[in-house]
Amino acid sequence: MPQNLLLAEDDRAIRHALERALTLEGYAVTAVADGVEALAQAHRTPPDVLVLDVMMPGIDGLQVCRVLRAEGNRTPILMLTALVETADRIAGLDAGADDYVVKPFDVEEVFARLRALLRRTGAPVDVPSERPRMPDGQIAAAGLRIDPQARRVWRGPHEVELTRTEFDLLELLVRNAGIVLDHTTIYDRIWGYDFGPGSKNLAVYVGYLRRKLDEPGAPSLIHTVRGVGYVLRED
Repeated sequence: MPQNLLLAEDDRAIRHALERALTLEGYAVTAVADGVEALAQAHRTPPDVLVLDVMMPGIDGLQVCRVLRAEGNRTPILMLTALVETADRIAGLDAGADDYVVKPFDVEEVFARLRALLRRTGAPVDVPSERPRMPDGQIAAAGLRIDPQARRVWRGPHEVELTRTEFDLLELLVRNAGIVLDHTTIYDRIWGYDFGPGSKNLAVYVGYLRRKLDEPGAPSLIHTVRGVGYVLRED
């Protein structure tokens, strides 16, 4: 039987992307938009594991943790947070969280941390290799397939030739499909340095990728979120 997972995330794009990914990973997912709904759902149908965003309107993820732990609820809790300071993580652990993933995250890391939490609590863990997976560690999203080890990319049946930087950028977007990545995060992950708001470097490489990936009559894959960054999704 699949584990019941309760996901609380107020960012709709992240919530939908994670819900889809977790469902494909084999979880029975209930997704809600805030801490009030999370508590109500946890009381109504106790889950096997919770994934909570820290920063939510009304009752935030830390408050949800505190309430559940005060009630004696020991369900494992994985927190999603954009807060990276040590004091913020300590506050979460003190509130009762079991583990943290920092945004922007790789969904494979979320899967691994959830498996570890469920093993720790003795809950039956569905082994990923027992379900149909992409071969040899390949990843897929929005009609794209990437082989990170061979550094090869396909859109549908057609292989796409990419430079080293183009491949690194596309892999980052595919691993975070449906999640908007801001300029600073992308610069840090790909170049290890933020060139500042005046730089056109990222826009140039996104343009290169669009020209190589977009097909006549097919939906665009890389979308600009003005003032924020980019997201990979198939509209």
